[in-house]
Amino acid sequence: MTKPRDFETLREMVEVNEIDTVLVCLVDMQGRLMGKRFHAQNFIDHSWQETHCCNYLLATDLEMATPDGYTSSSWEGGYGDYVMKPDLDTLRPVPWLEGTAMVLSDVLDHHTHKEVPHSPRAVLKKQIARLDALGFEIMAATELEFFLFEKSFDEIRKSGFRDLQPISGYNEDYHILQTSKEEVVMRPLRNHLFEAGLPIENSKGEAETGQEELNIRYSAAMDCADYHTIAKHATKEIAWQQGHSATFLPKWDHNRVGSSSHIHQSLWTKNGESVFLDQKAELGMSDTMRHYVAGLIKYTPDSTYFLAPYINSYKRFAKGTFAPTKIVWSVDNRTAGFRLCGEGTKGIRIECRIGGSDLNPYLAIAAQLAAGIKGIEDKLELVPPAQGDAYGINDAKDLPTSLRVASETLKNSKMLRETFGDDVVDHYVRAATWEQEEFDRVVTDYEIARGFERA
Repeated sequence: MTKPRDFETLREMVEVNEIDTVLVCLVDMQGRLMGKRFHAQNFIDHSWQETHCCNYLLATDLEMATPDGYTSSSWEGGYGDYVMKPDLDTLRPVPWLEGTAMVLSDVLDHHTHKEVPHSPRAVLKKQIARLDALGFEIMAATELEFFLFEKSFDEIRKSGFRDLQPISGYNEDYHILQTSKEEVVMRPLRNHLFEAGLPIENSKGEAETGQEELNIRYSAAMDCADYHTIAKHATKEIAWQQGHSATFLPKWDHNRVGSSSHIHQSLWTKNGESVFLDQKAELGMSDTMRHYVAGLIKYTPDSTYFLAPYINSYKRFAKGTFAPTKIVWSVDNRTAGFRLCGEGTKGIRIECRIGGSDLNPYLAIAAQLAAGIKGIEDKLELVPPAQGDAYGINDAKDLPTSLRVASETLKNSKMLRETFGDDVVDHYVRAATWEQEEFDRVVTDYEIARGFERA
C-alpha cells in the first residue's frame, strides 16, 4: 500500500478509493487519541484546514467524567468549542484499519486561534522552544512496557476485571520461545507501526509473566511523543483485533513487577553534535550534561506527577522490582531513578526510570526538559553517582510515595509555575486532586475482605 504521508498522496489515494476514512485526532490529558472519523473526501475538500470539538476533551478524567474546578472549561462556561488544527506533518496510514489514514491535531482556542496552553502538545512545544533559544535540540526515546492477557477487553470487563490471566505462563524476559507464542499480536504490531512510518526497533519479552516491551528509535522530542502515543493506541487496537487485551496500568497485581516507560534523553547542537559528550571529562559527561542531570535530580519531586499521574502509579515504586524508589543517578545501574547510559560515547544519554507505563509522553518529556533547562540556566552542580544497590541508600531522598504528595508538590512548584505557567500547573493540579477525590470515596475490595468479619 502506498503511504499517504503527504497531503497530495492522500488526495490521490482518496480519488482511487484506497483511503476512505481519515482519523483526525487530538491528544488528551491522559495521552489518549480523541477525535473524529472523517469521510476522506470531506477531509480533502474541507476539514484538512480545521475542525471543532468540545473543550471538555482537555478537562475530563479516564472515565470521561467532567469534574468541576477547571477554569478552562466548565458547566458555568457552557462547554464551548476548541479548534482542532490538523498538523499535516503527522499524516500517516493506519495499516491495521482498512482504508484509513490518521493525522494529529494542535488544539486552538475557538475565539483567538491561539494554542490552548494546557494541551499536551502545546506544553511540550513551549519547552522545545526554550531549548531552541539556547541553541540546542533534544532527542528522546520512550520504552513502552505493557501486559498482554488471554481474554479480550470485553470479556475481562464483563467479568468485573477478575481472574486476569496473562497471555504467558512464566517470566519471559528476552525469552524467544515464549514470545513466539505471542507473535499473533506482536508481529502485526511491529509491522503495522513500521508501515505507519514509526521507526520501530524491536519488541521483547519483559521481566514478568505476559509482559512485553516495544522499542522505537531515538527521535526528536515531539516525534518521540507522537510515536509513543500512536504505538500505545495501536497496541490496544491490535490486541483487541486478535481477541486479546493489553494494559498499560503500571501495577495490575501487587505480587507482580509493574510496567514502566523509561525516557532516554540527550541534547544536541543544530549541527548534529552531542552537547552531552566531552571525551576529556569524567565518564564523558560535559558540563552542560552535568548541569542538566543536576536539574533533573533537584526537580524530580516537582515533576513526578507528570511521570506518575494516577493512584496506581505509585504502587509500582517498590524495592527489588527494577522500579526506583530513590532520587539518585548512577552509571548503568537499573536500581537508580536516573541511569547514565553510553558513557564516553556519542550515544551518551540519561535515562529517567521513574515514569510508569501510564504517563502522557508529551507532559513527561516537557517536565524533564523544564527541570534540565533550569539546571543548565542555574549551572547546578551534580552530586557524585550512587554506587551499588540504590534501594539501600538510606540518606538518599525518596520519590514521592503517593499521588497526594506529588500533586501537592506540583501545586507548590515555583520552577514549573515559571516554566509551564500558573494556568497549566493549576489545570493539572486539578486533574491530580480529582483522581485522589474519586479514589478516596470508593470502598475497595481490599477493605471489605480485610474487615468484613474481623473489624
